[in-house]
Amino acid sequence: MNIQPNSVVALTYDLYTTENGEEVFVEKATEDQPLVFLYGVGMMLPKFEENLSGLSQGAAYDFHLAAVDAYGEKDASAVAELSAEMFQGMDKPEIGSVLPLQDNQGNQFRAKVVAVTEENVTVDLNHPMAGQDLHFKGQILSVREATEDELAHGHAHGVDGHSGH
Repeated sequence: MNIQPNSVVALTYDLYTTENGEEVFVEKATEDQPLVFLYGVGMMLPKFEENLSGLSQGAAYDFHLAAVDAYGEKDASAVAELSAEMFQGMDKPEIGSVLPLQDNQGNQFRAKVVAVTEENVTVDLNHPMAGQDLHFKGQILSVREATEDELAHGHAHGVDGHSGH
């Protein structure tokens, strides 16, 4: 079966970015712990899916995504000052640490600490991979039709279609 909308894909990948002209390894999904997802429902980067369209089990892939097609360019306005009072009773975060935050609507996101002063903690709300070109290479382990439950829930329930819930 070829990858198409509403199919469940299991794949391996090695992900690289480029820093100072050199490719740098970021993360991987292995045969033991593959990435499993419902194709075509908006869970993955659109250009990531576009590059996998039509592939079938056993196919190898190797492609690059420009930052604009991945997590976007860095947004200079996505930097915020948090009052140091927010951190009363706990250690002030260190530069480079990642804070789990929540907005007024209950949406959770992560912010990287870029500066700390007596009065403020400055955080960068950009996705950690914003502004970076991505290089994916890997292999398609399996492709199958999604079950009715998976389609109803909008996500894959594992390689075999069963998630245990």
